[in-house]
Amino acid sequence: MYNSSTTKTMNQITNNIMMIEPVLFNYNTETALDNHYQKNNTDLTQNEIQQKALKEFNDFVSLLRSKKVNVHVFKDTKSPETPDSIFPNNWISFHNTGEIFLFPMFAKNRRLERRYDIIDELAKDFDISNVHNLTSYEAENIFLEGTGSMILDNKNKICYAAKSKRTNELALNDFCNKLNYRSVLFHANQTVNGDRLPIYHTNVMMCIAENFVIICLDSIDCEIEKNNVINTINKSKKEIIEISEEQANNFAGNMLQIEGDEKYLVMSKSAYSSLSMQQINKIETYCKILYSDLSTIENFGGGSARCMMAEIFLPLKK
Repeated sequence: MYNSSTTKTMNQITNNIMMIEPVLFNYNTETALDNHYQKNNTDLTQNEIQQKALKEFNDFVSLLRSKKVNVHVFKDTKSPETPDSIFPNNWISFHNTGEIFLFPMFAKNRRLERRYDIIDELAKDFDISNVHNLTSYEAENIFLEGTGSMILDNKNKICYAAKSKRTNELALNDFCNKLNYRSVLFHANQTVNGDRLPIYHTNVMMCIAENFVIICLDSIDCEIEKNNVINTINKSKKEIIEISEEQANNFAGNMLQIEGDEKYLVMSKSAYSSLSMQQINKIETYCKILYSDLSTIENFGGGSARCMMAEIFLPLKK
């Protein structure tokens, strides 16, 4: 079904992304066990939540397409019920070697999001050489949730990852060995009711673009680990743009640089509103900023703009 692959240098950004249109978006009680960004503070019905999320999704897709980003939208199915399907970057990743990875997921109802029909559909336009299925780790309670768990510096082949229930070192090393990436593992925490608890996904506190890194260094409590992360970024010759924990709580770490008619750093309205003018000016020395209102999705889903976009680096069919 799929062709053989060759080793290539991978770009940091792409103009092809995959997104999943929600049909039953809702607060997911399974993921809320360790995702402290989720909130269920409303009198809205499930249908009202879905309709608000769908409008935010459609407006976001329209904004991206207006900037000449190639958005490949697949509609979710009502059965099985997958309230978090709007965040596909956790279960799949696409690489320019033609390789695809399927990831082991912490929440059982999120494992139902994996769809081979999507891979088959993408294979009509893109060359796929191999599908690495890491999902057998789930039987051992070992998890690695895609580019939620891992922040990839593709040019330098470095994988940054904050250890948590959803980011296991064994699965991380397996991924890195298969793609010949070097891992930089650390612990990232957030304050919840006065306690320091692990941040569930690395991509809410860190974003890597071509020439800069957005990162909440305050979340890395261990000075040795923090200095290792800083030194590694500095050696990769990317500027560090630091955000606070309060800004990370507004999803200012959950950003993605993409290619359209020009380069953009994509984020939510709440993330943009939390940034200082100095931070905005620093970002805009490298690329324009694109933002959209995702407040319903952020509130009930505990994820934001970056989580909604699965980058497609697969080679186009000739």
